[in-house]
Amino acid sequence: MSSQTELTDLVEQALEVIAKIQNHRDFKSIEYSPDLTLGDAEQALIELRWNIPQPPLSYIFSLEGFIN
Repeated sequence: MSSQTELTDLVEQALEVIAKIQNHRDFKSIEYSPDLTLGDAEQALIELRWNIPQPPLSYIFSLEGFIN
């Protein structure tokens, strides 16, 4: 697994955790007004994901055994 793929996986995991926190009943009952929200963190992670360089398709196909 390339480090870029690992980073993409970590970003995806973080987005899943944020969604779980946002939907948790205990979180919904907390009253607080932060300067930055979970939505801000989510947007930052989405933008990070857009900026992670992706390997060329030929590299992916060679890993899957489609190209020798």
